[in-house]
Amino acid sequence: MAVLVQVLPIVVAVAIVVRLLLSGRRPKNLPPGPPTLPVIGNLHLMPKRDAHLQFEKWAKEYGPVYSLILGSKTLVVLSSDRAVKDLLDKKSNMYSHRQEMYIGQTLCSGDLRILMMGYDARWRMCRKLVHSLLNISAAKSYVPYQMLENKQMLYEMITQPERCMYNIRRYTNSLTTTMVFGWRSTTYDDPKMMQLFEGFSEFAELNQTGLAALVDFFPWMRWLPDFLLPVRAKAKELHRREKALYLGHWLRAKEEAKAGTIMRCFSEDLVAIQKAEGISDDQASYITGTLLEAGSDTTSSTLYAFVQAMLLYPEVQKKAQAIIDEVIGPNRMPTMEDERDLQYIRAIVKESLRWMPTTIMGAVPHAVTQDDWYNGFLIPKNAGVVNNVWAINMDPARHPNPRRFDPDRFKDDLQSLADAAANPDASKRDQFTFGAGRRICPGIHVAERSLFLGVSRMLWAFDISPVLDAQGKPILPDPDRLTQGFVCQPEEFQVKITPRSEARRQMVIEEWHAAEKEWLDPVTKQWRVCPLGPAKTRKA
Repeated sequence: MAVLVQVLPIVVAVAIVVRLLLSGRRPKNLPPGPPTLPVIGNLHLMPKRDAHLQFEKWAKEYGPVYSLILGSKTLVVLSSDRAVKDLLDKKSNMYSHRQEMYIGQTLCSGDLRILMMGYDARWRMCRKLVHSLLNISAAKSYVPYQMLENKQMLYEMITQPERCMYNIRRYTNSLTTTMVFGWRSTTYDDPKMMQLFEGFSEFAELNQTGLAALVDFFPWMRWLPDFLLPVRAKAKELHRREKALYLGHWLRAKEEAKAGTIMRCFSEDLVAIQKAEGISDDQASYITGTLLEAGSDTTSSTLYAFVQAMLLYPEVQKKAQAIIDEVIGPNRMPTMEDERDLQYIRAIVKESLRWMPTTIMGAVPHAVTQDDWYNGFLIPKNAGVVNNVWAINMDPARHPNPRRFDPDRFKDDLQSLADAAANPDASKRDQFTFGAGRRICPGIHVAERSLFLGVSRMLWAFDISPVLDAQGKPILPDPDRLTQGFVCQPEEFQVKITPRSEARRQMVIEEWHAAEKEWLDPVTKQWRVCPLGPAKTRKA
């Protein structure tokens, strides 16, 4: 017994050392990937910025399906259209889960954010509710909201052209607040709007880089004291501020819905079913808040990328304007009814999404719920699975000379964005920015309409040209300089927005003033009359 007591600690110590030495290695039968180091695996190879470029480089070196060992976790990276179709789409019942995200979901989101929820009954309930707001029929009904917000954006491009990015952000945010809560964001300088964009940017960057990522890769780190884990306090503070914003929006909408004074919107219907579905106010605030952040950020980022593309490819702008002038003429602006006659504009929308994907590496990785085999390789249970959007969108086999902005790639593609994503032929999908499988972005229908109206009307009304330096040379942005995080856009750049003619300038101004007079309260600039019909009566 004495000998056993003496030997046991040694055996335990050896077992721990062996386990540590084995951890970080790539297990047998996994897809190939870069060489690993004990314990940390491939963590030492993870870049601090522009991770999408390294992930693309690995795809070229190790193939369309490769693996990364990140501490205690396995990450499988899908870098071909076929792999995404075969796994995330065709096996979506297995590939729609999430790995545990202590910083992003537990601390930053109070375990409430739909984006990071596991594939369970709660997520399916939330997803069903969101679908009711964003399905194709509902998306068509929101066009009157889109038209008004678009008119204000064009007006602001005349009155404050130096604030191009902020005019675009107000457009997408106000549309989303109207659809979700029933009120408008009348100015970008609203502190709550600025908090939304700045807070989500902070959230996105925090969850992809630095110590926050390490805590997910080494779960034992979460037991460290606060002074050794400062990111914990940062994540909790971010959640405190975010929850206050989202809960404030939700409770205001709930009060207005019960009073029967709310505009037609998602919150109106959510209030009606909240009790029956057992949805807490905290969860309701994050259901609506998730819609707000998704609808505001990704669409605005794509429109901003479109503006950058027009600076760098003026020949595309000239061709598009010539087509718009031929189809629409100078006496009216494009509407959604013109979409089928403006295929080149639809192609510009598709190319903007391909050329500058906002969810550059598929936002949050999927996770597989059981062991699976693909092309002779094991994809183990609980492995994260990345939709490598940048690498697929930039695949020269799919899109020759992929860093060139060329809408003619899609000249014969008459599919909607949703139809392209669902096409059983993976090679016929236009781009991968909206995700895949059961986790595909439900806002795809609304986004397509917002983007078409934004692109077509900006090209109808304005010339987009570079600012000149002191020597008279154009100042052009670098298209490869992007903001960081799992949702990104071009870094802010200078651009000159000028009306194409005095007549078009006047029409933009007159249409906005007419819309103000018809629909908006003259003081608050909130909707005075709802174009979708009156709100339903609620009992307090």
